[in-house]
Amino acid sequence: MDTNPPFSLAVLVSRLRSRLTLPESMQMGIAAVGVGLLAGAGVWAFKQLISLFEGFMFHTLAGTLAPLGRWNVAFLPILGGLAVGLAASRWIGREKYHGVPGIIEACALAGGRLPYQKMPIRVTLAAISIGSGASVGPEDPSVQVGANFGSLVGKIMRFSEDRVRTLVAGGAAAGIAAAFNAPIAGVFFALEVLLGELSNASFAFAAISAVISSIFTQAVSGSQPAFLVPAYSLSSAAELPLYLVLGLLAGPLAAGYIRLIYFSRATFSRLAVPAWLKPAIAGVLVGVTGIFLPQIFGVGYSTIEGLLGHQNFPIHLLLFLLIAKLILTPASIGGGFVGGVFAPALFLGAVLGGLFGKLAGMAFPGMLISPPAFAMVGMAAVLAGTVHAPLTAILLLFEMTRDYHIILPLMFSVAVSLLVSRWIQRESVYRLPLALNGIQLENGRDIEVMAGIRAGEVMNPDLSAVQDTDLIPAAIDVFTHRKRHGMPVLDRNGRLVGMLTLQDLDASQAHPGWQNKTVGEICSRNLVIAYPDETVDQVMRRMSSRDIGRLPVVDRDDPTKLIGMLRRSDVIRAYDLALMRRASRRHHIHQERLGILAGVEVHEIAIERGSDLVGKRIKHISWPKSAVISSIRRGQTIILPHGETMLRVGDVLVVVTEDEGLEVVQSMCCPDSDGQGPGG
Repeated sequence: MDTNPPFSLAVLVSRLRSRLTLPESMQMGIAAVGVGLLAGAGVWAFKQLISLFEGFMFHTLAGTLAPLGRWNVAFLPILGGLAVGLAASRWIGREKYHGVPGIIEACALAGGRLPYQKMPIRVTLAAISIGSGASVGPEDPSVQVGANFGSLVGKIMRFSEDRVRTLVAGGAAAGIAAAFNAPIAGVFFALEVLLGELSNASFAFAAISAVISSIFTQAVSGSQPAFLVPAYSLSSAAELPLYLVLGLLAGPLAAGYIRLIYFSRATFSRLAVPAWLKPAIAGVLVGVTGIFLPQIFGVGYSTIEGLLGHQNFPIHLLLFLLIAKLILTPASIGGGFVGGVFAPALFLGAVLGGLFGKLAGMAFPGMLISPPAFAMVGMAAVLAGTVHAPLTAILLLFEMTRDYHIILPLMFSVAVSLLVSRWIQRESVYRLPLALNGIQLENGRDIEVMAGIRAGEVMNPDLSAVQDTDLIPAAIDVFTHRKRHGMPVLDRNGRLVGMLTLQDLDASQAHPGWQNKTVGEICSRNLVIAYPDETVDQVMRRMSSRDIGRLPVVDRDDPTKLIGMLRRSDVIRAYDLALMRRASRRHHIHQERLGILAGVEVHEIAIERGSDLVGKRIKHISWPKSAVISSIRRGQTIILPHGETMLRVGDVLVVVTEDEGLEVVQSMCCPDSDGQGPGG
């Protein structure tokens, strides 16, 4: 007898569907309504849970610790960290990705299948984290609530993977809609961040879920937006350059915020202490800082509302808050507190904008600058630079203000911030952990084959060149001896000054006295160059548009410093390398997908030269009972193994196994293995 409630419910729903024979679009519409209701109710319950823990920690427990004086609040994040660490170690365990990146991975690789069974404990731990003062936000957990409900409903309805992905996106949209009372921003968050693409079906069903979630939220909590924002307008076009500067400041801040988050995670992962203790260590940092800057505790919405509501914050306080939040949010997340990066990005943007507005008002007293307007635009600018979702940031602020007048400076700063942030840090805060694990996604799919190869990887480091003072006959001898069609030209200091080709040499011989001319007189000085950090597809387009067969690769900081040459033959080699990498990436994605769907650990093991497995067929090998070979990567090919598959040197096995079986398979793949051999 099946005791799994979702499965039993799925059977019932399947029978009803077969009898009612509703069109699939109508079934999806009904499911989207259900996801919206569940997400709205779930986020509302999550908010109540945060208020409950906040009241307990900062009133009941803080009152109990009152004899400690002002130091009593320092213990609240520490105690919260201990609770979160112990509970996470007991009920969640080690997770590859935290929060939204895990949803993106599931949408891209596993058809939206999420481990929704762990959602209640994650939500509870997020509420404890925020309630105890950790510097994290509630929006990411709200997205997880909605997305997990979408995955659950999709499984119950036995929808296809594409339909489940759509419901997951709808749930995420509903989560943002419930968190901010901003359904339009929720829809575009789901499309920009989770799916990475816009389709009619995805938009329609995400919109249904977001609208239903907002209706529920307004029914139980009122129709006011997340922040009470007074109406603002652009007083003069002369302010636009100031919003340009604000965008130029917000971009680096967002990029630094992203890097600090993953630097903090790496630092805490290397910390030689038990995992359950790490949130408490982060809590020490938050608690001690909170004694002097209580505004950094928790979400920080009251501080944002103060900045937007003309509350007078001293400049030095805003500067301290900016630095503290920029450090403590990464520390909280890296240490293991459960929460998101969305609200802290809004906090950073509001503080940055408020600080900049105050300084601009002092510098230009005649312009009647309103610092709250800059605080509001700064929120969107830093958010866009952090999550790389400009439409979400613009629409979120637009829905909160409900005023069109601020839209021009808002769009201006958001665009500038996004461009600067992406120039410094290519991946968003949500995509970076996937990229670090070899999963490159663009528009929710695998990236172009040549886009992952850099010019510096395939260039020829041979710096053979001719001097600009060499006579033409000497250059002809060099070209003939080295069998070259083109070479760089250097001056006496070894600096790149031009390129010399066979065509240049042939053309020079048509003029009298060519034997006495120097290379510097006939070479091309209008150089087309490449940088080592450019992708090969970018360089290929440049070579094709100019019909050039070779490019000098130079130092980006010093274009006269030659570091290599990139020729058409190198581009061909780059293509082969790209195909190898794509095969490897797809193999890795297959491994990730298998791990997600099966909920198991998957390992890659290469067969080394001298292993007893080489030349043996799968059926003739005595594998450990706990090991399953799910696929094999052989060069650019992915092989689904069967009994007749013969193994070769260099084959990479994807093995689903437990620790004991893993050790046996690893020993079998090594030379002179003395484990359980292939012969049985």
